[in-house]
Amino acid sequence: MAKTKNKADKLFLLSWRKIWILVVGGFTCILLHNFVSALLSVEEPVFFSIVVFIIPLYFVTLIVYSIIWLIQKIK
Repeated sequence: MAKTKNKADKLFLLSWRKIWILVVGGFTCILLHNFVSALLSVEEPVFFSIVVFIIPLYFVTLIVYSIIWLIQKIK
């Protein structure tokens, strides 16, 4: 019987799929920020905040959680 992953493992374990989602999502947010700023001639904070704060914070969380998970698995 295979072990089922809990929700935290599904959200926070590092995988290539999640890395690509972060890269593509970050690039998309950068483009959207620039397009909205250019079209509306106002500074747009939402997509900028996602790229600068949320994506790096999630990436660091992925790395820390994965390292802790590996250490616990080894013990």
